[in-house]
Amino acid sequence: MRSFKSLLITGGAGFIGSHVVRYMVNNYPDTHIINLDALTYAANLESLNECAEQPNYEFIHEDITNFNQLQKLFSKYNFDGVIHLAAESHVDNSIKNPFTFSHTNIQGTLNLLEIARKSWDKQNGSVFYHISTDEVFGSLSSEGYFNEATPYDPRSPYSASKASSDHFVRAYFHTYGLPVVLSNCSNNFGPGQHSEKLIPLMIQNIVKEKPLPVYGKGDNIRDWLYVEDHVSAIDLILNRGKIGETYLIGGNNEQKNIELVHHLINLIDSRLNRPSGSSLNLIQHVKDRLGHDYRYAINSSKIKNELGWKASTSFEEGIEKTLNYYLERLIDKR
Repeated sequence: MRSFKSLLITGGAGFIGSHVVRYMVNNYPDTHIINLDALTYAANLESLNECAEQPNYEFIHEDITNFNQLQKLFSKYNFDGVIHLAAESHVDNSIKNPFTFSHTNIQGTLNLLEIARKSWDKQNGSVFYHISTDEVFGSLSSEGYFNEATPYDPRSPYSASKASSDHFVRAYFHTYGLPVVLSNCSNNFGPGQHSEKLIPLMIQNIVKEKPLPVYGKGDNIRDWLYVEDHVSAIDLILNRGKIGETYLIGGNNEQKNIELVHHLINLIDSRLNRPSGSSLNLIQHVKDRLGHDYRYAINSSKIKNELGWKASTSFEEGIEKTLNYYLERLIDKR
């Protein structure tokens, strides 16, 4: 079991990052948790208000593309651990503006790696934990699963930028001996996710009786991972993951997009005392996304066998918690 005196979490005001920050602040009171975030449109620092008064927490407004400032921060805080979550993450946005994704996801990661390499030259016990996505593996057919040996085959500018950053992390391990661990996860969901993502977008639009845009026929399949399950896996990998290794984290909750939308409609119509299925007419099938991957699914046997992790939240339980969060915030605003 590792221990850290000063832990840098990049992207800690984002969806997954904020859950990681809260967990680390609450569970490791003797570790100084530094949350570094550029506060782009998808960030929500208010979600961390409960951490603000904790003596082991500090927020720094900074961008991972700012090499000189990152250098100063590493020198000041002597980070012995990094959880790297900061990234541009919306596929549609990457199609519109791939340069932003290259700059943040590739150059930003390279900045952190290079500074960590120089800072940790004579330091033992440090760990650089890079968190990535299953989208780097491309698209599955109706059968099979991604695993740690699956060849990379990114299909969007977003997944290409994440694939490149993954390769840089491994290159720094093999070339310089930088102590790294990596993980690739399936689609996260849960409280606090930005409204551009599928589940919160559909919840919001069903409540407000606005159109529900579904790409193509809605047959694309995603494996859904409840965010708190992801956080528990991150904690295990940070503290017990083998240096140089990669772990795939999946929720074992495959859903067709259209089936997920129908499920949300049924739940919300019931909650709002609407006639069953009355929101089905809100569904609008729109032109399919460019390069839209058909299916993602993860084999998580490695992290289960080596670290004893498996997802503990069923899809139904996770959706219930997620709905409660959003409905509480949306009902009074209709």
